[in-house]
Amino acid sequence: MIIRMPLTVAFEDRVRAWEDEFLAAHATRSYPAERAVAEPDSPLRTPFQRDRDRIVHSKSFRRLKHKTQVFVAPEGDHYRTRLSHTLEACGIARTVARALGLNEDLTEAIGLGHDLGHPPFGHAGEDTLDRCLKRARPDHEGFKHNEHSLRVVEVLERDGVGLNLTAPVRDGILNHTGPVKPATLEGRIVRLVDRVAYINHDIDDALRAGILLPADLPAAEIEMLGPTGSLRIDTLVADIVEQSRGIDDIRQSEEIGMAMLRLRKFMFDRVYLGATARSEHARVERTMTGLFDHYLAHPEMIPALDPSADTAQRVTDYIAGMTDRFCISRYVDLAIPEQARF
Repeated sequence: MIIRMPLTVAFEDRVRAWEDEFLAAHATRSYPAERAVAEPDSPLRTPFQRDRDRIVHSKSFRRLKHKTQVFVAPEGDHYRTRLSHTLEACGIARTVARALGLNEDLTEAIGLGHDLGHPPFGHAGEDTLDRCLKRARPDHEGFKHNEHSLRVVEVLERDGVGLNLTAPVRDGILNHTGPVKPATLEGRIVRLVDRVAYINHDIDDALRAGILLPADLPAAEIEMLGPTGSLRIDTLVADIVEQSRGIDDIRQSEEIGMAMLRLRKFMFDRVYLGATARSEHARVERTMTGLFDHYLAHPEMIPALDPSADTAQRVTDYIAGMTDRFCISRYVDLAIPEQARF
């Protein structure tokens, strides 16, 4: 008589055996699943694959396609959105994880979830929401998109139930930026690759928009890293893999890392905080501040995804979840008389 193991047990045993043979010693193993609420494992997906699928099927993930990366409501079809940035960063991160023998499923889940908490209108929207929240709650530390990304997956998704993601994924989402490094190497890949991705694709978008000309780019850094976005990404990825191989950290060489940081500073000076961006900031602030103050005075108009939260937090949750166009339409509805819209 043939005795068959339950499908879940057979799958887990096969994954464990494969990871023991092929993953690096410092890689994060897929089992056991560390969730805030214990639940049975899937018979066909690792815990990190389930996390990835929960993120991709979430409403907050779908809304990323209509959230600004750099340019507010761009005219062209080829500018990045928060969703395309997420996918590009995730693809680069998986490349690094595979090259280093680390857990690709964990890397992918963190990469797909890292920006779920971004508000509308990119950097300007985050700064405005931060000021609004601090003004309404002087005791509050303010709005940070990485902290809100964690709040989205722990509290706000699934109508207030949350996604019940594993601890390494939650840690990677929270610490993809900020003062604390992720606990896993996979999370540290996403933290570094996030910058690799946005610096290079934002250069591409700025050139397309005419905000920058090729001659404007800093010559020494471009010569070192490469004349095109794809070549610069190849250079940066190869350096990360070479510097991180066989050690318990994710690193860059000093030369390449400093060149990337100088290029990032250039982008902040000329693009993220440059004249074109600043011209939009006043409108972004007027729109989001107007909505914040209105909903603060009329909390009955917003959904109660977290009934335990105070009014300022509920308003923050609602506005942070908006897409650019939904935010604009709500502001138009409140601020402009109906007859004046035609």
